[in-house]
Amino acid sequence: MKVVVDTPIWSYALRSKREGYERHVQEFETLISDQRVIMLGSIRQEILSGYSNQSRFEKLNNKLRYFENTQIIDDDYVQAAIFSNTCRSKGVQGSHIDFLICAVAFRLKSEIFTTDHDFSYYKKHIPIQLFKI
Repeated sequence: MKVVVDTPIWSYALRSKREGYERHVQEFETLISDQRVIMLGSIRQEILSGYSNQSRFEKLNNKLRYFENTQIIDDDYVQAAIFSNTCRSKGVQGSHIDFLICAVAFRLKSEIFTTDHDFSYYKKHIPIQLFKI
């Protein structure tokens, strides 16, 4: 099964030396080796937005080119809005990008690999699957 890898996981692997996330990085490296990573353009944008140094930006951008953007289709935006409305009606707020990630993962029958705890709240109300390590 392919996995949508959210921005926090990319950040741990690319930038962070914080302890406690070694297992996340190992799992991420395995997903890359197994060619199971799904990249979305919005996640690519978030990853690249943290680099103001042009040469570091270009170096990272070149590395990320290995990961082809998975196409987001019109129905994904509608599904994201439905997911957002469903969660909001249950008192759960989330970002538009989070719900777009959920919609694409739902359509592709994929899991979401993240440490963002908001997704565990979404999962209580919408049919998404979270990658477990």
